[in-house]
Amino acid sequence: MEVRSEKNKSYIFILLHLSLFFSSLSGVASKTAAKSPFLSGEFFFFYGLVLFIMFAYALIWQQILKHTPLTLAYANKPVSLLWGMIWGSLFFSEKIDLNMILGSLIIFAGIYLVVTSDG
Repeated sequence: MEVRSEKNKSYIFILLHLSLFFSSLSGVASKTAAKSPFLSGEFFFFYGLVLFIMFAYALIWQQILKHTPLTLAYANKPVSLLWGMIWGSLFFSEKIDLNMILGSLIIFAGIYLVVTSDG
């Protein structure tokens, strides 16, 4: 019975991070919409995409909270900052500097401590 419980925990953890990954894409869509001519088809498409992503994320987030302690779920949310940094570099040619990398490492160390704690 314990093995099934561990599989469920892993599944929820993966679902949590997939939802954060897709949630971070709303920032890409939002920034792309902001660069589009106001009220153009492209503008409406990307802002509509933001709304769709955030609606889907909200539904998934509620399901995650049913199966995960609130502290654990919220401790993982800063991962979307890392994704935002990656998307900024890939899509908008933003530079990633040493401070950003160190900040990301601190975030992941904190997540690791929360996820692996016995409490």
